[in-house]
Amino acid sequence: MLAERLRLGPGRKVVDVGAGTGKLTRALVATGADVIAVEPLREMRLQLERAVPEADAVDGTAEAIPLPDGAADAVTAAQAFHWFDPERALPEIRRVLREDGVLALVWNSRDLGDSLQARVEELIAPHRRAAPLQLDRAWQDDVDGSRLFGAIEHHTFGWSQPFTKTELADRVATTSVIAALPDFERRALLDEVRDAAAELKEPFPFRYVTDVFLIPRST
Repeated sequence: MLAERLRLGPGRKVVDVGAGTGKLTRALVATGADVIAVEPLREMRLQLERAVPEADAVDGTAEAIPLPDGAADAVTAAQAFHWFDPERALPEIRRVLREDGVLALVWNSRDLGDSLQARVEELIAPHRRAAPLQLDRAWQDDVDGSRLFGAIEHHTFGWSQPFTKTELADRVATTSVIAALPDFERRALLDEVRDAAAELKEPFPFRYVTDVFLIPRST
């Protein structure tokens, strides 16, 4: 759906900002579009370069994108926009977009109606501390107030990913707040994650809800 709405394909240029290790970048590359992945952390970029060599990985941030004016048909940010400084990032993103360009914001959230997801969320939540919640919608006020973009178009859909217990633990380990834990604390939590799925037949579905926000550049 995202690729269709952004009209991605050969000849189109998309900039994935805050690309991390390239989870969304992989899907963007698969459309045939020319993909530039912007990521400030060197360790993340190295992983991205290994995982998605077809993308051009560059050092930069949403507040300082190393591209000329009007370089992109689309700018994407997956699980990242709530970390940006909107006063600086929104003008910078608009600068990089062409006149008919679109900003696409993507968040995956846990389907807490699923008992396994609810248990995993229960394990992760105490470690979030002051980290922003991924679906804090305060950013919408920033977008509207900036007058740099048009009306926000919102789409929501559910999906699931098949996992084994080991794969589930590996997935949780990539969550930023869990990756930052001391080794002993992280290992103990991941053991609890595996225990939560101990009675399930592998592979089992791990259910998510994805929110996609499409925001056209104002002219």
